Amino acid sequence: MTRQLHLGAFMRPVSIHTGAWRYPGAFADANFNFAHLKRFARKLEAGKFDAFFMADHLAVLNMPVEALKRSHTATSFEPFTLLSALAAVTERIGLVATASTTFDEPYHIARRFASLDHLSGGRAGWNIVTTANPDAALNFGRDGQMEHGDRYRRAREFHDVVTGLWDSWADDAFIRDQQSGLFFDPDKLHVLDHKGEFLSVRGPLNIARPVQGWPVIVQAGASEAGRQLAAETAEVVFAAAATLAEGQRFYADVKGRLEAAGRSRDSLKILPGALVVVGDTVEEARATRARLDGLVHEASAIASLSIALGHDVSGFDLDGPLPDIPETNAGKSGRQRAIDLARREGLSVRQLAQRLGGYGGLSFVGTPATIADAMEEWLLTEGSDGFNIMFPFLPAGLDAFVDRVVPELQRRGLFRTEYEGTTLRDHLGLRRPENRFFATTG
Repeated sequence: MTRQLHLGAFMRPVSIHTGAWRYPGAFADANFNFAHLKRFARKLEAGKFDAFFMADHLAVLNMPVEALKRSHTATSFEPFTLLSALAAVTERIGLVATASTTFDEPYHIARRFASLDHLSGGRAGWNIVTTANPDAALNFGRDGQMEHGDRYRRAREFHDVVTGLWDSWADDAFIRDQQSGLFFDPDKLHVLDHKGEFLSVRGPLNIARPVQGWPVIVQAGASEAGRQLAAETAEVVFAAAATLAEGQRFYADVKGRLEAAGRSRDSLKILPGALVVVGDTVEEARATRARLDGLVHEASAIASLSIALGHDVSGFDLDGPLPDIPETNAGKSGRQRAIDLARREGLSVRQLAQRLGGYGGLSFVGTPATIADAMEEWLLTEGSDGFNIMFPFLPAGLDAFVDRVVPELQRRGLFRTEYEGTTLRDHLGLRRPENRFFATTG
């Protein structure tokens, strides 16, 4: 049987592109309007998406106010509140929330995700993040950010504590025998009593074991520490490869780490983020993308490009090609990616700035057929197991993908036509984890 794609929807912000809220017909308030978000979730479910994914920030984004004032990401719902509400108006689509291991406590996280998993009938997923934004530290009573290595060691310990709390109760612990008056079997309750480098948590969790055993574990770090954390703990990785070759290298590296950790290659799905712009022709789709990029304010765009290159570009001929850029202290991979993009697509300085100021990562811009061609190539050449889809603007960009690209993928046998199970683990083909404290009976 042909391998099939897994598709998540990146929905916070509802479009990652800076110009999305300004596009003609777009819902400018979509990030903070429940009626719109409910409509999007139901549409995605009709398209048989694996999951609705909500990123999160614990501070207003730390960017210059001149850029921030033009951003539609300044405010958003708190993830658990929104996803709990969406759980009541959907039936199958997975609900993935970001929660920080840096500024929260394991007991809170374990309890919230267990609750969401029960409320949704087994559709919850936890995107584990270590928060790097120094402004977030100031919102949680700290003067500065935790060192990178410490954040990842805390995250690893945090994962073990949360999953241990989810295993507090055996699946059959709750007898609820009205005749005898016995509600639960105390022999099927485990007290974690964890004391580690960063965390001290007694337990047990005061909620039954989640429907899925554990909500699905998602991770998005691309650093060495992030990749290793993913190999040891994650079941889905939201990757950031900008080209197929880059995706193949990341895929091979993380899947190889899985095997070294004693895990099956199929126990983790790699889903790069991809902005998708659909048109009747490739030329029409490119024109739509150009119009979208053109809605990024020039000041924000030039600032974004200057940061990416580590060089002030404001004095360049904006309508000319990108000149040679001297070596700087900017991140080498991000700098080279920007230069390669300009050369590959023949972009002017202005066009490159608007692209990076809007969204500079992986994008599929074309017809349903050409988009399906590209996705199929990524899948069959081990660049990914699917994609975390980003929509260029809402609702039209989402509707175009569900109504036009999904049927093309289904026609090729690359995507499901119906959900085959009820839980997020079912959608992703992931096993239900055993309880580490209680052997399964029967």
